[in-house]
Amino acid sequence: MRIIFAGTPEFARVALERLHAAGHTIALVLTQPDRPAGRGMKLQASAVKQFALEHGVPVVQPRSLRLDGKYPEDAAAARQAIADAQADVMVVAAYGLILPQWVLDGMAPTPTHRKLGCLNIHGSLLPRLRGAAPIHRAIEAGDMETGVTIMQMDAGLDTGDMLLWQALPILDTDTTATLHDKVADLGASLIVQALELAERGVLQRTVQPQQGVTYAHKIEKHEATIDWNQDASTIVRRVRAFNPFPGASAQLQGETIKVWCAQVQPGSCTAPLGQIVALAPEYIDVAAINSIVRLTELQRPGGKRLPVADFLRGWPLQVGMCFGGTPAGAGRT
Repeated sequence: MRIIFAGTPEFARVALERLHAAGHTIALVLTQPDRPAGRGMKLQASAVKQFALEHGVPVVQPRSLRLDGKYPEDAAAARQAIADAQADVMVVAAYGLILPQWVLDGMAPTPTHRKLGCLNIHGSLLPRLRGAAPIHRAIEAGDMETGVTIMQMDAGLDTGDMLLWQALPILDTDTTATLHDKVADLGASLIVQALELAERGVLQRTVQPQQGVTYAHKIEKHEATIDWNQDASTIVRRVRAFNPFPGASAQLQGETIKVWCAQVQPGSCTAPLGQIVALAPEYIDVAAINSIVRLTELQRPGGKRLPVADFLRGWPLQVGMCFGGTPAGAGRT
């Protein structure tokens, strides 16, 4: 098939690579404009653009696809490129721009071209966790499984008919980083399978259930701050969900400490919230609401991620010191 691929980060690159390896013709790539990145803040091409350039695939990078928006010239150029590509289908994965109706209409079937429309690789089992951050939110919510849905795109937010879906277990040790890679790999496999079924004329559409709809809202940096008024299980899930971005954090003696790994320590605790209640070479135990959080990997500002043993060599903490905004000695409610 001739494919237009719209995507930006590594999640999307995995699918693009798999489609290319399956023998499909990638006629055009749409991806976000280059962004400043790294310590030098130099412009950096997206993972999808890098793959496209390496394989000689034409790339367009509109700042917007709205013909009546701030960058109508970008949208008009993209519309022409899409028309010129004469593609059979558009595959969308973490593109970062909303597809306006003219894109959906342009990829719709015509009497002379049986196009498949726009297919989205979504990182959840729809209708649960529609939206921007399904992988993060699945871990944060304590879900036991997630998955991938290949969806026929329509004008709504992840509301289109489902074409293929497959579940994936979430392990207690999974972070967004590890689960992202599993979901990306599954999504790449499913989109190849979906196109194979479409070529044979046996790809079936299923309307999404009206029950069980939830939304995975975009992750905001302010969510990273650990709230010691939560129980240990909730805090640990959030540490896992916010690894690698934005990274859970807590204040300690005026420094913002990133918390990369944590566990629920069995037992209850009546110490002031956020107080260090135990120390060992391998861990730091901190009081949460009626529970204990065991910290095992930390990072100081400007430093590296370190196991607690190495962290404590550079900063000999003591029992009784207090993380966060809950002062030692504060009462519980």
